[in-house]
Amino acid sequence: MKWSELPSLAALRAFEATARLNGFSAAARELNVTHAAIAQHVRALEADLGVSLVFRSGAGMALTEQGRGLAASLGDGFRQIADGVALVRARKEDQPLNISLTPSFAENWLMPRIGAFWAEHPEIKVALNPSMDLVDLRRDGFDMSIRYGRGDWPGVDAEMLVHANFVIVGTPEMAEHVQGRNVLALGELPWVFETGREELIVWAQSVGLGECALDSIEVPTNSMAMSATRAGARISIQNKAVVERDLAEGRLVCLHEEAPSRLGYYLVRPPGIRSNRLKIFERWLKSVAKG
Repeated sequence: MKWSELPSLAALRAFEATARLNGFSAAARELNVTHAAIAQHVRALEADLGVSLVFRSGAGMALTEQGRGLAASLGDGFRQIADGVALVRARKEDQPLNISLTPSFAENWLMPRIGAFWAEHPEIKVALNPSMDLVDLRRDGFDMSIRYGRGDWPGVDAEMLVHANFVIVGTPEMAEHVQGRNVLALGELPWVFETGREELIVWAQSVGLGECALDSIEVPTNSMAMSATRAGARISIQNKAVVERDLAEGRLVCLHEEAPSRLGYYLVRPPGIRSNRLKIFERWLKSVAKG
């Protein structure tokens, strides 16, 4: 098929509506344009094809033989297009929202809260894909990503959801080694990180520890990192919500806490129109984040 050999799609649509609804005025109302615009499109189509398609018949309008043939073909074609679009939309509505997010955000922030969303919106399925890999939202088929950083990624819409409420924690005994000293003194202590938690490295650099040669080890899970921290073997960076009870009961102390900045977790979407299901999920996330 050569598109260059076809008349204007707008003209074909105007003629199909005119033929089906038996007049320029009715076609104009359906397509939300003026009577004059419909008439202009139909006359342009007749000029392009070199035939008459419509003629006045009393107070109404009738189709020529060529007009009846073209109207039938266009009706069949537009119905097939409408059926195809409806099928795609139906399949899309049946699929879960595909959300990419960091393992840390999934484990520590979203999973303890998402039961409320499922209870409020059982009709909306959400597929969570925890990964530290950067994804191409359109190419990889994601509706949205929740990404850690400063929100300055090119080619996407990014909106801050929550600040990175991270704290450096250790046992009271660990705190004695750096009491009264600045944050750089923490670089002298042994550290433990969960493997793949790049946001913690970024945060550590943002608070001035980027130039420190940290004595650090990595462990597969944050639960293991927390065990090592509680045992007094290492210090670690934790989401404040995860260690609130440890801090309140004195098992751990806060060695450093940074004021909120542009660093945080962002809702990241591809540019363009978002589905109603995604808008509902976004509104819920923001309402929970606001508390």
